[in-house]
Amino acid sequence: MEKIVIASRNPYKVQELKALLKDESIQVLSLNHFPEIPEVVEDGKTFKENALKKAREICKATQLPTLADDSGLEVDLLDGAPGVYSARFAGPDATDADNNRKLLELLKDHPDLNERTARFKSVIALVLPDGRERVVEGSCEGLLLTEPRGQGGFGYDPLFYLPEYNATFAELPMEVKNRISHRGKAFCSIIEEIRKLK
Repeated sequence: MEKIVIASRNPYKVQELKALLKDESIQVLSLNHFPEIPEVVEDGKTFKENALKKAREICKATQLPTLADDSGLEVDLLDGAPGVYSARFAGPDATDADNNRKLLELLKDHPDLNERTARFKSVIALVLPDGRERVVEGSCEGLLLTEPRGQGGFGYDPLFYLPEYNATFAELPMEVKNRISHRGKAFCSIIEEIRKLK
């Protein structure tokens, strides 16, 4: 496998996944290399459905092995929301700040940090032009702060607190976050699958 496409235009996600693939002799492409390919509509009910749909459509369009990730935040007090709607929690054109504000508003009656349990979950699908498919999952447990902390990361990272590190995802160095994050764990699993398929 000489080339692989990451089915995303999100520069942070591509950067994270590229960093994890740096030791492999594989050229990593993103959807920015294929501006003619339209966005894939993520209408699945689960992370797995969305990841597989994106990977299948982009693989078909590029005829290259394709990785697609669908991930999000599941908050126990909100019965697992925002889940698959994490990126558009506050509306279709919501910014990260909009989504974080909505989340904090919904949790404002629960100031006790120990009640504010949540997890990031990631599902990564790998689809090859010959029809082979692999799906892996990773998760990371944490707590949600009452206000953002840190300048790094993206999405809900400034609110997602890991007691064992006394830091949010947005405060952790990239190499630490990549090792312990939901996406990092899922990606380590998919790298093993990539090696088997070479």
